[in-house]
Amino acid sequence: MFNIKNSIFLLSVLALAAIVAPTKITAQGLKIGFVKDDRIQLEYREFQKAKEQWELEAKAWDEEAIQKQTDLQELEAEFEKQKLILSEDKKKEKEAAISVKREDLDAYTRRIFGPNGEGERKYKQLTDSIVDKINRAIEAVSVENNIDVVFTLQSGLGYIKPELDITDKVLSYLEENPE
Repeated sequence: MFNIKNSIFLLSVLALAAIVAPTKITAQGLKIGFVKDDRIQLEYREFQKAKEQWELEAKAWDEEAIQKQTDLQELEAEFEKQKLILSEDKKKEKEAAISVKREDLDAYTRRIFGPNGEGERKYKQLTDSIVDKINRAIEAVSVENNIDVVFTLQSGLGYIKPELDITDKVLSYLEENPE
């Protein structure tokens, strides 16, 4: 996904650098590059291996969720067929069983697919070291080729030459000009 917020933020930082505290680097001397994240994800073997592992895990989770959903639907269908001939006690018993199955499915879905769920944690576990490696590669290539700023087209990965960091100057400016 193209992240407009990151691009706007980086462009704002560069604009602030030019307006608030010009550095030794002029706009004409600034070397900018970019990285195609999607291509790295497609062509980098280590990332592909992690993706394959993730897909295996996700498939197993999906299959379990589908089985739980199927079990629930079968129980509901059975109840619908029998509810006219069931006693009130048996109806309540079947409704309770359906409720337990539904709660089990909901809990499973939240545990695996919800925010900070097992799926998200597993993906992070599989890819964090790879993302770090990609970041180090971006930085190494940037330094080696004297590139000042590298944008990425999707993920927010990238590199900005540390000498371009004007955070301290922006904070000082904000303190000196509270308006």
